[in-house]
Parts: sequence; C-alpha cells; structure tokens
Amino acid sequence: MNLDTSTARRRILDRIRRAQGRTGEPLPSEREAVDDALARHAPGPQPTVGSDRVAHFETQAHRMSSTTDRVATLAEVPSAIAAYLDAQGLVRKAVCWNTFGGLDWAGAGIEVEPRRPQGDDMVGISGAFVAVAETGTLMMLSGPDTPASMHLLPETHVAIVSADRVVAHYEEGFALIRAERGQLPRATNLVSGPSRTGDIEQTIVLGAHGPYRVHIVIVGAGSVGNEAAS
Repeated sequence: MNLDTSTARRRILDRIRRAQGRTGEPLPSEREAVDDALARHAPGPQPTVGSDRVAHFETQAHRMSSTTDRVATLAEVPSAIAAYLDAQGLVRKAVCWNTFGGLDWAGAGIEVEPRRPQGDDMVGISGAFVAVAETGTLMMLSGPDTPASMHLLPETHVAIVSADRVVAHYEEGFALIRAERGQLPRATNLVSGPSRTGDIEQTIVLGAHGPYRVHIVIVGAGSVGNEAAS
C-alpha cells in the first residue's frame, strides 16, 4: 500500500505516542506545555551579526557560493532576473511560485510559467519564508503554493526575499514559524548556496543533489538593523 509522507509521518508519531501510554491527537494542554518550555528556554550562544542584517546575509551567502542582487521594489524583480540570466548565458525561460505569477515577466522579456517544475525546467523562481543572516541561508517551507521542488529540481534557483524577512539567527526564523504558521509544515529546508558534495576524492562538486546556482534578489530597504521587525 502506498502512503504519502504526511500519512506515514502521522502513523509513526501515533506509534510513539501509544508507546508512551498516550493516545489520539496531542491535547491542548500538551501543546501549551511545549510552547511554555520553548518560551522559557534561553537561547544558546549566537554569532554576532551586526547592525545591518541584510549586508551580513549577503556576505555569508557569497561565502556559500550564492550570488545576490538588490532592488527597491517587487516590480523591478523581472528586469533584475532577466539581467542575471543574460549574465549567466541562460535562456530567458523559467517557472515560478504562483505568488509571483502576476509580475510583468513579459515586459522584461522573460517567459515565466507559474507552475511546479518538471524535469526539463532549467530555472526555478521562488520566495523564501525568511533569510537567515548568520549563515546566508534561505529557510524554505513546503506547501501547496510553495513546492520544495522549485528550489531542488531546476539547475538554477532564483529566490526573491524581502529585506524585512532577513532575520539575524535561526531562532528568530523558527519563532516566526510558530507565530505565523502554528506548527512546522510537511518539510522545512535550509538552503545555503548551491548543492555540493566532496565525496569523490575530497573535491567539491556543485549541483550534485540540486541546483548548480543559487541567486537571491533582495527587495526593499538596503539596510535592516537588528531592531527592525522581521
């Protein structure tokens, strides 16, 4: 019998609960106890990010072999991506999250379809739940309108991130998931640059299990301090 991953996960968790002498779905009191424990738990040591989260994010992203660009408004994104594709010698053709289907791609000379990627799609355009400054990482949450395949299948992944969604540390990102979503989705992926491996003769090879390229377009204010809301 074939099971989707959500059903399989639920059955595994049900078996764990039964082994602990608990049955059914977690009680509200159990969830409240977990929330209370998380709220009272002091965070561990955190690296210094500084007053400009966006600049720190870009520095760390570059260290992970991502490239970045900044634009003032969302309307400028299509032209910025067109310029990136041209600079890389890539065809002006891509697929994107439904969220960005309404942008003026045609006006920028790009053919973009708002759908899930298929095997022959070379460029995937997505958003990100947040960007984490401490390591230059994109936090991606899966869902019907945010398929994980968009940042895993195409050879080139372009992510659109609002400057006010750049957080300093991972703890802030997970706190936002709890505040805005209530619970983790089916999959949470942390993307730190192109896919890579050093399994063969300790030589780093890009694109081993995912994209060869990761390009991040940051939209909005050029500088976001630690005191700003995320």
